[in-house]
Amino acid sequence: QVQLVESGGGLVQAGGSLRLSCACAASGCTASNYVMGWFRQAPGKEREFVAAITRRGGGTRYADSVKGRFTISRDNAKNTLYLQMNSLKPEDTADYYCGAVLAGNYVRTSAQEYDYWGQGTQVTVSS
Repeated sequence: QVQLVESGGGLVQAGGSLRLSCACAASGCTASNYVMGWFRQAPGKEREFVAAITRRGGGTRYADSVKGRFTISRDNAKNTLYLQMNSLKPEDTADYYCGAVLAGNYVRTSAQEYDYWGQGTQVTVSS
């Protein structure tokens, strides 16, 4: 069973940085089997794509709104996915979720394609 656990959220001033982590925590969970991604959801809005990465990290994709500011990476030896967020803006405020996809080694930008989700971690950027 896949259990994803996010951490690293918090309150930060505009222009600051945060690094989110997503651990594949269940016994026997092997992160390298999954394409993984980050999504976010602000109050009253739909969940939106942020970034995704292929199984070995060879391919990545970013939403235009975060390109050049956020970096997705993974350490399969630690079964962990990361999102380094720099130059944060108030509009980045949201709950951030990591997701995992088992089938096919290519990045996904649609939340409907993800098989597993974490519980989310809150990011608040003050102006």
